[in-house]
Amino acid sequence: KVTDNPADELVAALNANRTAHKSSALTDNPGLACIALQYIKAYQGDCKAVGEAKKPADSEFAKTFAPDCGVEASTLSPITGRLLGCQSKYVKPSEAFSMLMKNEKSLEILYNKNHTEVGAGVTGSDGGGPYFWCVLFSNGKHNSSFVAQGGVAKISRPGCFSGANDECSGANDLSRLHQMWLYAITAFVAAGYAFGI
Repeated sequence: KVTDNPADELVAALNANRTAHKSSALTDNPGLACIALQYIKAYQGDCKAVGEAKKPADSEFAKTFAPDCGVEASTLSPITGRLLGCQSKYVKPSEAFSMLMKNEKSLEILYNKNHTEVGAGVTGSDGGGPYFWCVLFSNGKHNSSFVAQGGVAKISRPGCFSGANDECSGANDLSRLHQMWLYAITAFVAAGYAFGI
């Protein structure tokens, strides 16, 4: 089920690409997806850090990300792949998919046969760009890995994560809000010139 959630749409694009490549579709795990969103937040809006050696330490998964999502640490499974991208402007999930598939290594990660689960997160920073997209893969067993207490991962804003079964056009709304401010300012300045204010 694809809701009005760009992270869900990204997972749908990943799975469609995998099945077209004769790889199996992956289970969308909301606990893992929530952790993908926390992974993004660890970059603190620093787009330049993406692609460099800087990335959150593996210890952060159990120490910070899992508790922030309400995921039981004992159910964490190995992360078998990570894709992370950052853009100054919001792009549609299909364009984000293309951005994440930037080289041969990205394709190897996507088609890896060890993956069984996937989770995606997307968020903007400070009410606008940059926009981060993160996909985490795992080889966990369905219904027993990245299990959230009470069966539902904690929703945290800003940002969206896949499998949350909620409408989350937040990233898009942030982009629209930014554009509306630009239009309002432009109209005000134009009116100022027209009426000699």
